[in-house]
Formats: sequence, C-alpha cells, structure tokens
Amino acid sequence: MTKQSNDPNGKLMMSRRGMLLSGATLLAGSLAASLCPSLSLAAADAGAQSRFMQLSNLLINHQLNPDVGNRIAEAATGQYKNFAGMLDAIIAIAEKKNAAQVEDFFADIPEGELKDFANWVIFAWYSGCSSDKRDAKVFTYEEALTFKTTSDVVTIPSYGISGPNLWTRPNVPLSVPVPRF
Repeated sequence: MTKQSNDPNGKLMMSRRGMLLSGATLLAGSLAASLCPSLSLAAADAGAQSRFMQLSNLLINHQLNPDVGNRIAEAATGQYKNFAGMLDAIIAIAEKKNAAQVEDFFADIPEGELKDFANWVIFAWYSGCSSDKRDAKVFTYEEALTFKTTSDVVTIPSYGISGPNLWTRPNVPLSVPVPRF
C-alpha cells in the first residue's frame, strides 16, 4: 500500500517508494501477461484445438507437436471464419468411413472450402508456415515435417576445423616416409 499525503496546495502526492512499487507491479504484471499469451487462448477454445489435433492426426501420419498445432489452429481461426464447422465436417467424414489414415477418407471430402482447408492443414504442417507468400505466418522451422524428413542427413554448417562439416581440406602427407636401413 502506498503512502499518500496532501500537499498544502490541495494536490494529492505519492512518495517515491510508492511510485517505485507501483511501477514494479505494472512491469511484473505486463511481463507475466506477455510470457503466457497462450493460457487465455487455451482456456477459451481448448475443445477446438483438441479437435484440430484430431483432424491433423487423421490427415498426417507422423508424430505431431501439439504446441505447433496450437499455433496453426490459432492462425486457422483467423483465416477461416467457419473453422469449427469445417473441423467437425471433416472429422465426421473420417468417422463415417472408420478412417485410420488420410487415404481412407480424403477422396470423400467434397471439393471447395472443405478440401481447400484440408490441403491447407497438410501444407501448414509440412511447410511450417501459413502460405508461400511474403506475408506468411511462420509456425515452426525445426518441427516442420519437410525439415524433419531430412534432419538426420542435414549437417550443421560450421567453420570449425573439427566441427560437423570440417570445412578444410584433408591433410595430405608431403612426401612418402623415407625407409630406414
């Protein structure tokens, strides 16, 4: 609690300690809010995010990162106005066919908005971004499925002489060793 005193001129004054405490409280509150923006989103629409991950697992036969899925779902809610309806429609098509993988039901998704949405979800997971345009939103690089398929053979570039790429020429002996008699 800050100590306030009245100035002889009738103005309300605050001590330096009170100002410092108020500033620190505001700073801590804004820092906490900026570090946890997904808490409010997760609490507000956890059902849609879990249905999005269900759809993603039906469309893509890989291990998918739920954090990346939340970022893609958040972008999809802004890009597709009927996001929840499209999720439910595609999942219903898959459940009707008792689908375990994408090949079991993808041909049954009707052309138009639903097919475009399904293709966008696949594109987002593989590329790690929302589109191929300059203003695309990037969801991930390391968890993008296009990168994951080659991550075991992609070497880390390095200029170190003993690093992963060894960007130096191999040492070649200058001459054949002279035999000793």
